[in-house]
Parts: sequence; C-alpha cells; structure tokens
Amino acid sequence: MRLPRREFLQLGGAALAAPALICAATAQTYPSRPITMIIPFPPGGNVDVIGRILAERMRATLGQPVIVENIAGANGSIGVGRTARAKPDGYTIDLGFLGGHVQNGALYSLQYDVLNDFQPISPLVAAPYVIFGRKTLPANDLKELIAWLKANADKASAAIVTVGVHLVTALFAKETGTQFAMVPYRGTAPAMQDLVAGQIDFSFDLPVQLPLMRAGSIKAYAVTSEARLETASDIPTAGEQGLRALTSSTWFGFFAPKGTPADIVAKLNAAAVGALADPAVRSRFIALGLEIFPRERQTPEALGALVKADAEKWWPIIRESGIKME
Repeated sequence: MRLPRREFLQLGGAALAAPALICAATAQTYPSRPITMIIPFPPGGNVDVIGRILAERMRATLGQPVIVENIAGANGSIGVGRTARAKPDGYTIDLGFLGGHVQNGALYSLQYDVLNDFQPISPLVAAPYVIFGRKTLPANDLKELIAWLKANADKASAAIVTVGVHLVTALFAKETGTQFAMVPYRGTAPAMQDLVAGQIDFSFDLPVQLPLMRAGSIKAYAVTSEARLETASDIPTAGEQGLRALTSSTWFGFFAPKGTPADIVAKLNAAAVGALADPAVRSRFIALGLEIFPRERQTPEALGALVKADAEKWWPIIRESGIKME
C-alpha cells in the first residue's frame, strides 16, 4: 500500500524527531540512578579526599548518590581512560587534575586524547605543594634540608606520585644542586604511609596532608605558593627561603566523556557549583589549604580553556625535560 505524500512526509519527520525526543526526555529525567565518580588514585589520597567531600554534597542537588570508584595506576591515566571510554550519558564522570587531563598527554602513549575526548564540567579547587619530610629528619628548615640532602646524596629519597610532583621535584633538585633517588608511587596514600614510617625522606604533596604534620607524624619545610597558606601561616614559602623559582600549583575539576548532552552537563555543573557554595564544604576545603575557583570561573568553558592553556605551557617543558614515569 502506498501512503499519500503528506502522510509519508509526516511519518518520516516523526522518525527523524524520535531520537531528539528521546534525548530530551533522558535529559529531563536525569539522573534516574546513581552516578559514578572515578577517582584515578587509591583511597585516602588527596584526590580521594576532595572527591568524597563533593560527592556527599552533590547528592542533595542531583537527588541520586554519587558513588566514588577508585581506579589507580599510571599517574591517573588508567582511571581517566575509563572515563574516556564510558558511555556519554552523565552517569560516569571523573575528578580530573592537571596531571591526568593535561600533563599525561606529553608523558604517555595514551589510547585517548586528553584535549578532545572529554567534556569539561567545572573547575573545582587549586592548591600549591608543600615540602614534607619524615619526622626523624635532622633538618629543621629548608636550608638545613638542602644541606642534609647534599651530604646524603647516596641514600636520600623522594616520593613521586604524579608528573606534576615529578616536575616540581626535579626543579627543586636543579635549583638546589641536590641529588636523590626519586621513588614512584601509585598514589599519595601509600607514599604518605612510607613517609610517616620513615621509609622515604621527603615528598612534595598537597596541603591536604597538613593534619599529619600537626599530629607530629611528618615535618613541613616550605610551601610552593607565592604567599603563605592562610591555614598554615607558620610554614614559609620556598621563595622566602631563597627558592623563588619553586612556585607551582595544581588544580582539580570534573570531566565527563565527550558527547555528554549539554543539558546533562548543565545539571552536573549546577551540582558542583552548589557543592562549592556550601559553607560546610568551603570550610573543609579551606582547612585543607585548597583554594576554591571563583564563582565566575566555575563553568565548563573556563575548565576547557584552562586545559588548553596548560597543555600549551607544560607539554614543551615535559618533552624537553626527558622525564619518564614508571
């Protein structure tokens, strides 16, 4: 049976519109089940702490649990790769960072493109590094630490967790004329466990580890920010102690797989923005020495621009440095 032309065109138009209607309906009902937040490091580390604080608060906005899944390995690239391969439906996101979503692109031969295979959701927090040392180190300040490293070049060791940490540690060695073994770790938690146990001498890590210093489990020698931390004003900056070149920081943000619908990205962004505005979340982040991005920069566009700018900055430096990660 042949259909009249008008009916045929109407049916054809309806068929073409069906996928769009399904997508719209999906976005309107999203989320209808729990969301997985991939943390590309083991439990207990810096990224894990940040992610769990946010996941707890985002549930109130989304109306669904945000379940943290820790997938460690290769400087975060294994977990980030899982996000790249996930279905772009808003039910898998990752808590990305400078190393995983920028610097790894110049360090590893990846099965995904850090610049083009992700949909930015929102930048979250930024933080400088702190030079931590085992509590039994005889050095009491940065000058004494440098002197001790020079006197113990054959046995001194530093923990390396990410390419960002590797870069700032290598810069420290260059600026101070020191030599020491760089020991790779799969995450901050195991590195800190060894530092507390005295199995390693020092490490560049985030202010999230300050509670260990306050408990007397480790020492802190310097912070790599331009000014002292508000919550740890007793720790001098590296610049104050003669290492002005040692100014460095990292950032964290939410990413989804490329192709995630704009309406869903907007809902995830709203949940992230709402969490960052929560006084309880803000106070916890400030206590951990983390700087929350200004509200006007908490957008997908701002995070995308940040990734692009940092790739242009760091990729040539990494390639010229010849750094290799195990």
